[in-house]
Amino acid sequence: AVVSTQSTGFDSGEELCLDKLRHNIGIWKSIPFKGYTVLGSNGEFQYLTLEEKVKVVETFKAEDPDKKVIVGAGHESTKITKDYVRELSKAGGDFALIYTPCFYKGSMSVRAFLKHYSDIADSSPIPVILYNVPANTGLDLPIDAVVELAKHKNIIGVKESGGNVVRIGSIAYKTKHLDFQILAGSASFMLASYSVGAVGTVAALANVMGDEVCKLHDMIHAGKQCLELQHQLIAPNNAVTATFGVAGLKFVCDNVGLYGGPCRSPIQPLDDTQKKNLSAIMAEVGIHCK
Repeated sequence: AVVSTQSTGFDSGEELCLDKLRHNIGIWKSIPFKGYTVLGSNGEFQYLTLEEKVKVVETFKAEDPDKKVIVGAGHESTKITKDYVRELSKAGGDFALIYTPCFYKGSMSVRAFLKHYSDIADSSPIPVILYNVPANTGLDLPIDAVVELAKHKNIIGVKESGGNVVRIGSIAYKTKHLDFQILAGSASFMLASYSVGAVGTVAALANVMGDEVCKLHDMIHAGKQCLELQHQLIAPNNAVTATFGVAGLKFVCDNVGLYGGPCRSPIQPLDDTQKKNLSAIMAEVGIHCK
């Protein structure tokens, strides 16, 4: 399954812009996504209040009720994460995506992670997906912790955004007897991840190249030759994530009929050089930015 990880629209005053979000959903709903990931790293979830998060989830469920919604409900605190999961599930969230707490890195032992995620899963009214995103958190959720947590009946999978295919394969092998799924956290390494056990993708690039990402997913599962398509997606995916970040993703959105708009401070808009460089990369896949 392909699940797009959605950006969050703000107006020029950095206020939540639900009308623009509805416009975007009207376009995204025609793409064969299995669902949406909202309030993820590309949704600037750290910059939203709980009230705003609830509004975003409610908007997605109202505008496209047939698709599942994975909600980014993580927080540094176990207690507050549990509160977020409860409120966002009430708003319509179908699954809770929980990033690894990282501010107190020195205290984040395997024991701490097992306690954190187990307590959340025990109380959660919706299934939990672990979220390993070392580029943002500065740490990897230890494989031993993932394997142990995979045994929990309410923890159904992990989104792996680090791109470490050896790690993905190890987790797949060690959890193969469990009802536990691995989702590639990027369109850049779909083919490699699927080859070692991942079953789906949650990708920022799907905001602006959703049909292509879905096509790659289908081709892989059909056993078709798809190396060329995978290669084509690497540069644009890296451009709207690691290289130019959320501001880059929103810039491309603004150029393909979607609303990107500004990020919330302190994230800054792209400067002219960055826009030129990003535009050159996107032009290679037929997306022309101004």
